[in-house]
Amino acid sequence: MPSSSLAAPLDVELRPDRPALLRVDPPDDATAWAARYREALRAQVTEHGALLVRGLGLRDAGQAGAVLARLAGELMPEREAFAPREAHGPGLYSSTPWPANQPMCMHHELSYRLEVPGLLLFACLTPPEQGGATAVADAADVLEALPAGLTERFAEEGWLLTRTYNEEIGASLAEAFGTEDRDAIERYCRANAIDARWLPDGSLRTEQRRCAVVEHPLTGRRCWFNQIAFLNEWTLAPEVREYLVDEYGADSLPFNTRYGDGSPIGEDVVRLLNDTYEEHTRREPWQAGDLMLVDNIGTAHSREAFTGERRVLVGMAEPRRLADSCPTGEASRR
Repeated sequence: MPSSSLAAPLDVELRPDRPALLRVDPPDDATAWAARYREALRAQVTEHGALLVRGLGLRDAGQAGAVLARLAGELMPEREAFAPREAHGPGLYSSTPWPANQPMCMHHELSYRLEVPGLLLFACLTPPEQGGATAVADAADVLEALPAGLTERFAEEGWLLTRTYNEEIGASLAEAFGTEDRDAIERYCRANAIDARWLPDGSLRTEQRRCAVVEHPLTGRRCWFNQIAFLNEWTLAPEVREYLVDEYGADSLPFNTRYGDGSPIGEDVVRLLNDTYEEHTRREPWQAGDLMLVDNIGTAHSREAFTGERRVLVGMAEPRRLADSCPTGEASRR
């Protein structure tokens, strides 16, 4: 297949209900293929927000890691993870552990960090029996579809992420910060506009305020870029939320989101956000060996409920420190 053909619009199948899809003949060397077509593939991601490549035949973590590195260069180590992942090589991780019968709603990976991944790469080694798609939604379209009054408030105030680290739920301190040393954790928090305080029981509580609406660094489009719905208590299954509130208290949940001024976000707002995402969702079931590239700033992604084994590896690349990622340049204090 000549390299120029990948850049031609007709090579990519476009449908409104699924990500852009590129079918390829299985190459003898997937890593060499990725190096050869890197720029053409990246151009398609910039144009369409996400690209599913079918036919590469990715079989194992070593091959997947080599292909991802060819496409994206050095992969990012994860920091501030909200749940532990299994590492399969430098910057190559298992997908976030989450109950198979519960969907992970739309979000932008690590959008609560000051330095965010601009590109996500997914490699499907084992597809689920049913469900389990990594669906996508255009962030500019979602912003336009949401009520102006709501988006204007979030654009002005930003959004607040609160976390309480403990030994039972979510990522541990070592998994989130790469260390358990208190001084090192405090230095990281100061450098990354995170308000942190140690509680009497030794756990850590943090707050960080980030922008909910950002300008895409390449396209200039205004994007709804956050994890307001995904990390909010009202997105949890009712029985899970009830357990966490009973166990930790309403103000000390392992993670939650608020308006930028610290006031709570109502269940109706979270439902509206998730319903709007669903109206703009594009999905395609995984097949073994698939590769997906996602523009993490311009495109939200989700993971749908599934049955059977599902093995999808994830890499993050192109770290970007967005000029408008933090509304005030410092963590808000309530």
